[in-house]
Amino acid sequence: MSHAKKPAPPEKVNDKRRVDNEGNPRNFSQDKFVGDQSFDEEAPWPSEEAVGSDVDADEVVRLQEALEAARARVDKLARAYQEMERDKEEFKQRLQRERERMLDFEKGKVALLVIEAVDELGLCLKNADASPLSVGVKMIRENLLKKLKDNGVVLLELEGAVFDPNLAEAVDLQMVDNPDDNMKILEVLSPGYAFKEQVIRPARVRVARYIPPADA
Repeated sequence: MSHAKKPAPPEKVNDKRRVDNEGNPRNFSQDKFVGDQSFDEEAPWPSEEAVGSDVDADEVVRLQEALEAARARVDKLARAYQEMERDKEEFKQRLQRERERMLDFEKGKVALLVIEAVDELGLCLKNADASPLSVGVKMIRENLLKKLKDNGVVLLELEGAVFDPNLAEAVDLQMVDNPDDNMKILEVLSPGYAFKEQVIRPARVRVARYIPPADA
């Protein structure tokens, strides 16, 4: 009677690089390697004491000091950069204000030329009649005044106001009996104009002057 030969038991594989502890094939994509050797994720990491024991204490202090110095240097550079940006912005604003000031100055000079033309047209209209020429001159003068106003040039309304040397020039004095009228503008002989709250031409005016009567 022949006996069937029993199959040999499977050879036990002890190569842990290929199988895990239970003999299952290892998934290499999940392994972590250090050099040419693999290790389990559950393997214990070296303690900080073990690592620190191998590091020179003086070296640690030196590295900490270098880190603090680097941080201070970065902070200093950051503050310097912020100050530079702030100075640049302030310079741009000053440049813009200076540019606007120069433009306003040039506009004021042009406005003075137009004002002189308005004055000359006003002289022509002193003895104006109803002729087409007089009507045309009046229309031109009114149009120029409108353009001045549209561009920010304002006619100073001073008649009846208290005399202000910043707005007008007193070219004549007139004695008055009422003390309440003292230093008031009685008549505007030549109108004044302002541009953006700056007087570009002061008015020429006649001013009231009250002198108390002498005691008897």
